[in-house]
Amino acid sequence: MKRFATLLAATSLLAACNVPQPQVEVLEHDAIVPVSRPDAWWQDRHNAQMKLATDAHWDIVFIGDSITQGWEGDGKSVWNANYGSMRALNLGISGDRTQHVLWRIQQGILDNQTPNLVVLNIGTNNSGENTSGEIAEGVKAIVKELKHRLPFTNFLILGIFPRGEYPNDRNRQINIGANRLISRMAFDDRVHYLDIGDVFLEEGGRLDSSIMPDLLHLSPEGYRRWAEAISGS
Repeated sequence: MKRFATLLAATSLLAACNVPQPQVEVLEHDAIVPVSRPDAWWQDRHNAQMKLATDAHWDIVFIGDSITQGWEGDGKSVWNANYGSMRALNLGISGDRTQHVLWRIQQGILDNQTPNLVVLNIGTNNSGENTSGEIAEGVKAIVKELKHRLPFTNFLILGIFPRGEYPNDRNRQINIGANRLISRMAFDDRVHYLDIGDVFLEEGGRLDSSIMPDLLHLSPEGYRRWAEAISGS
């Protein structure tokens, strides 16, 4: 009788294990979904960059948003002094988020290129709508795509720059969280992470308007500090 009870219990347990379990839905967030932007000026800039990337060979490529695009504006003199003698390409587009950079890469903007170094600085525009984790996943998706398309290139992944005047700024805190997660990713010897955010900050973590006049975009001095901070990389 005891043997039968034991067998019955085992049979019941096996049956329970075979009951279909409810599927846990993994929600896809927009930071990892490649998408273009409908603005005519954006399409024009992307097309112009595609042509530049196709017509010449580039040794160093900067990819990002308006902060990267700003090398053509407030950062131009610093760019010329540091990268003017190099075959350096600026692929920054104002307002871009991780999903837009991912789309541009998947369109083949760097196909047939073999740059020595790609510098990626992206994510701050996601902080208004995405979590730290989602932003980090967006950066991870970009790095994965870049590595696949550029098997002989080294990558410098920059931590998202600080923004907002004080450390408790909401968007800055989201970016800090994203940086923390990005820094823990299992990168290999071709992918290097560097957080240079401290070079822009005053004592106590305050962001001065002389470095970022609108507390987001860099001044000429801000670009000088950026170039200096990555010069050893």
